[in-house]
Amino acid sequence: MPKVTFLPANITVEIPEGETVIRAAMKAGLHINASCGGAGVCGKCKVFVEQGEIRGEALPEGGYKACTLIPLRDVVIRIPVESEVDRRALLRPGRKVAQAWLEARAVAQVSADPLLKKLYLQLEPPSLENNVPDLTRLETALKKELDTEELEVNWQVLHTLPYALRKEGFKITTTILDRKPIKIQHVEPGDKRQRHYAVAVDVGTTTVCAELIDLNTERSLGNTSDYNPQISYGEDVISRIEFARRGEGLKILHQKIIECISKLTQELCEKYKVLPEEISHFSVAGNTVMTHFLLGLEPRFLRETPYVPVAAHFPLIPARDLGLPGGPHTLVCLAPCVASYVGGDIVAGVVATGMAQETPLTLFIDIGTNGEIVVGNQDFLACAACSAGPAFEGGGIKHGMRATTGAIEAVSINPHTLEPMILTIGNRKPKGICGSGIIALLANLFVEGIIDQAGKYRRDLKHPRLREGRDGWEYVLVWANESATGEDIVFTEADIDNLIRAKGAMFSGYQTLLESVGLEIGMLERIILAGNFGSFLDLEQAIIIGLLPDLPRERFFFIGNSSLLGARLGALSKKALKEMEHISQMMTHFELSAHPGYMDYYVSALFLPHTNIDLFPSVKRILGTSQAN
Repeated sequence: MPKVTFLPANITVEIPEGETVIRAAMKAGLHINASCGGAGVCGKCKVFVEQGEIRGEALPEGGYKACTLIPLRDVVIRIPVESEVDRRALLRPGRKVAQAWLEARAVAQVSADPLLKKLYLQLEPPSLENNVPDLTRLETALKKELDTEELEVNWQVLHTLPYALRKEGFKITTTILDRKPIKIQHVEPGDKRQRHYAVAVDVGTTTVCAELIDLNTERSLGNTSDYNPQISYGEDVISRIEFARRGEGLKILHQKIIECISKLTQELCEKYKVLPEEISHFSVAGNTVMTHFLLGLEPRFLRETPYVPVAAHFPLIPARDLGLPGGPHTLVCLAPCVASYVGGDIVAGVVATGMAQETPLTLFIDIGTNGEIVVGNQDFLACAACSAGPAFEGGGIKHGMRATTGAIEAVSINPHTLEPMILTIGNRKPKGICGSGIIALLANLFVEGIIDQAGKYRRDLKHPRLREGRDGWEYVLVWANESATGEDIVFTEADIDNLIRAKGAMFSGYQTLLESVGLEIGMLERIILAGNFGSFLDLEQAIIIGLLPDLPRERFFFIGNSSLLGARLGALSKKALKEMEHISQMMTHFELSAHPGYMDYYVSALFLPHTNIDLFPSVKRILGTSQAN
């Protein structure tokens, strides 16, 4: 069997005859960009063959597609810098003010009343006169303490019960599942009430975030995050669903997300000196597809008409059944979903914002590979999913990349010289351009008149950065000698077209959803932008390209990871969990593609900022000033 050595990691793996390099990288735990999940159509999984004999498809700019590359004997493969994933980029600061505002509002809505509670009991030791079974002794004391006659028991408690009772002279701490009927989950010797923790988790398509919560103090001890390792098998949910259909694809995706959550949990436990068995429960929010992968559920019918999930509401699941850290009593509580592409992350986010308890007409937007939108207030909630695609995450963009070290995140173009100024994450040499940088670049190119409303470069402009390349007309953002990749970083007309289609899907989604409930964009009193991407989005630039509606700026609120905050509230409060169930059932889902006017709205949005410029009065003024100058 051939051996594959990967540089610069210097990791070697042995693979079966005929296996591809991208699968060898997965086996080695190394990331290679693969937007299409290894289907061979995106061209992003570029690698270089340093040594050895191979068979595969070469790329025009050099290198090979890793998904087609088959070693014929031992080989040395170099993974380019643009495929590197640096989780430190996830920790860069975003907007803080709105997040603090949101947390204050959300925490005020719930009082600490977790699903699992710890009670301290001092039982009377057995005697010849009182030699009832250990479980009966415990149940009798608990019924008296809780003033209830209904009580169940987790049968695994029986294995440790006699030892726990006698170790501290029948002084014990009992963990109960506080719902009808109350259930005994765990018994520990002595008073362990002060060691009571939960982990809130947001399972995103691109990133996974975890937060350790002290259930006694109601405080978050800390949080951490990492890239979702499933990105090696596809940048978006559709490509991962396709990967799941191949061989053991579903098993692999399930294992990867479990490993990721386990790793983040272990990091938090070690940092804050918490034992995994001291975790009472995980509160998890994720989109419908990610939730299916987490549970190892068949995802194929999520993609096929009529788009049916295996389940939208989930039972409590023992953490050990999934392979997550914790004791035999530790449970996993999953936020309920609404539809195939409106998941528990959105439900948790709506709970976190409190919009369902307030009167202002609110549009909640989570921009990502699958854009989700909710409109409503305390009277009603309606939702939909927009097929934006991976453009906002750098997918489908020639030199696009996720927001990691070396990614261009901000761009400004001098109106006189047309020369760019760029900022990269971590202030490193640029490797590519991430979502916030892509939007900034597009907005600048449009305002400075380098491209027209249709996203086409002006052919009459004579400038060294504007040229006709291998893939058509392009703007050179970074010259090869200034980049980390050793090649020009360019922005092509095909890139612009992908981005316009993505923003068009979002804007037409707002219009269609609002029309479906008899409203118009101008009636919105508040726009809430959720998600990590929203934390780094420049509001003015997003409006200039037509991604967001042109409304008074004071109506916009950037709230960051509302899914994680909703999961935290679910960890702290039974009321928040009930609110999630209520909202998921209250929310009316609209399938946008079935709306008769959706395609008209979509086609109209395929211009910058829109076919109807009067919908964007501030952009109209900016363009008028720019043209005058």
